[in-house]
Amino acid sequence: MGAIRLDKLLSNAGYGSRSEIKRILKEGIVTVDGEEACRPEMKVDPDTQDVQFDGNPVFSSHTAYIMMHKPAGVISATYDEEEETVIDLLDEEAEALDLFPVGRLDKDTTGLLILTNDGAFAHRALSPKKHVPKTYIAMLTEPPDTADVLAFQKGITLEDEYTCKPAALRLLPDGTAEVILTEGKYHQVKRMFAARGKTVKTLKRVAFGGLPLDESLATGAYRPLTPEELVQIFALNE
Repeated sequence: MGAIRLDKLLSNAGYGSRSEIKRILKEGIVTVDGEEACRPEMKVDPDTQDVQFDGNPVFSSHTAYIMMHKPAGVISATYDEEEETVIDLLDEEAEALDLFPVGRLDKDTTGLLILTNDGAFAHRALSPKKHVPKTYIAMLTEPPDTADVLAFQKGITLEDEYTCKPAALRLLPDGTAEVILTEGKYHQVKRMFAARGKTVKTLKRVAFGGLPLDESLATGAYRPLTPEELVQIFALNE
């Protein structure tokens, strides 16, 4: 990760806003290599230094953040009596971390899914107030057109009369469409296109916030987030 300002590190890790961190540092509950740290501008390297908040490591080895390339046919849940879940795809070591998915992808939707055991992070990342962008690639029964683009920009009204927030729709050269949402209603992408009289054949999430899917991950595979990716993910909570 390299050296970073202490207040930015703590803010990225979800301990509060930069202004809140300045107040917290005055309380003397943050230490770096065992020494009390009070200066927000202090540069620290969490890869080589022991940074603790109220006696707990800021990047604890017990807290896990994993990127999975979710396959189709698997549900985003921790347990189901009948269906295979994303947790069933984990090996014993990862399963022992008590991970759960951050949000959900439909059973037949593939792509980027984050698994963690950090409930506070998941709550903040999924908060509607954060407006975290989620990017999808959709293949339709027929290609979308410029009228669809304008309708998405305005806000699609679904069959239940809910009007979605404005969304970005970009037509791609191969006939697929890129959709960027800042909310996550049930089957939202499919329902938005359905409101335009079109059917989604396949749907893949390729980014969550500023974090893109690692396309080198085989479908069904997973790996821990890198330190750089952690910074991107924690920035969602700023």
